Amino acid sequence: MSFKNLNLINPIVRAVTEAGYSKPTEIQYMAVPHILAGRDVIGYAQTGSGKTAAFAMPILQLLKRNTPDHKEIRTLILTPTRELVLQLEESFKVYSKYLPLSQLSIFGGVLSGSQLAALRKRVDILIATPERLLNLVSQRHIDLSKIEILVLDEADRMLDMGFADDVKKILKLISQKRQTLFFSATMPSDVRKFGDSMLNNPAEITVDSVSSPVQTINQSVYFVEKTKKTDLLINILQDVSILRSLVFTRTKQGADKLVKQLERTGIFAAAIHGNKSQTARQQAVEDFKNSKIRVLVATDIAARGIDIEELPYVVNYELPDVPETYIHRIKRAGRTGKGTAVSFCDEGERSDLTNIQKLIGFIMPVGKLQYIH
Repeated sequence: MSFKNLNLINPIVRAVTEAGYSKPTEIQYMAVPHILAGRDVIGYAQTGSGKTAAFAMPILQLLKRNTPDHKEIRTLILTPTRELVLQLEESFKVYSKYLPLSQLSIFGGVLSGSQLAALRKRVDILIATPERLLNLVSQRHIDLSKIEILVLDEADRMLDMGFADDVKKILKLISQKRQTLFFSATMPSDVRKFGDSMLNNPAEITVDSVSSPVQTINQSVYFVEKTKKTDLLINILQDVSILRSLVFTRTKQGADKLVKQLERTGIFAAAIHGNKSQTARQQAVEDFKNSKIRVLVATDIAARGIDIEELPYVVNYELPDVPETYIHRIKRAGRTGKGTAVSFCDEGERSDLTNIQKLIGFIMPVGKLQYIH
């Protein structure tokens, strides 16, 4: 199966091929025909499945196919964080390389003169966070009345961060005749109900989550008392060859507390989660990439979508209660081809570990430092 088999036009095929794509992923194969046909879509797919290209490529083709002389925004893509806005903008730039279409991203902060100028001229695709978009609509900088295609990306995260009311307000400003694309990494009942409220006879697409992580990842588990986890982490980080570590906690409060504990021992760290400002999150990621800090402590929601290359070490300080989340976490270490993922398991997490090991299909070896007393 090639991209041409999906009836994509040559400018898009050429752009994605130059970007290193050889063939469509499963979600692209399933979603592109429905979107090109103008259908609403509700899609369940994990990050890394090729989801962005699955909606970006057909949207670009639909906009190219219908190019009236206009200045109104034609496609609106809502996503919950600045990091995701920037990633989506970059992806659209890559895929639209050979098309006369424009995109603009807006998020928290001051709208620049260049952005205002772009809005006055022509923006085919607007990528925005809900709160910032409503702010600019209220200032009459943006008109959403001519939107043809609406995309909600990372919908579960959108709800988790409290954007449901903002999205509902935005929906009232958009024509009911639009095409709506709704994507989420998870589909609990509240997210599904939210999607159903805005979709019209959607095509349903589910891409099975990968049941086994990249085999090159060295995985192990440490059985440890809950109160001794920080001591164990500090012990492990004494290994100076571990230049950077992404550490996952279940809660925002837990992330902040762990950072303070690490810094008291001289280990430079920062936390990213939903209570941090966009500026603080972005700064923490940049400091991590530039090795100004060794440890980035994150909740699952905040870490999703952040692209960090060459991340050899992932620590599950607390095990996730959803087994698929474990795979999502450790796949970050697999990008290097020789990553390590260690998990801490206290007595209350034994059932979570059992479920994870059922999913991945093997029993993790026990780490050498089994207990910290």
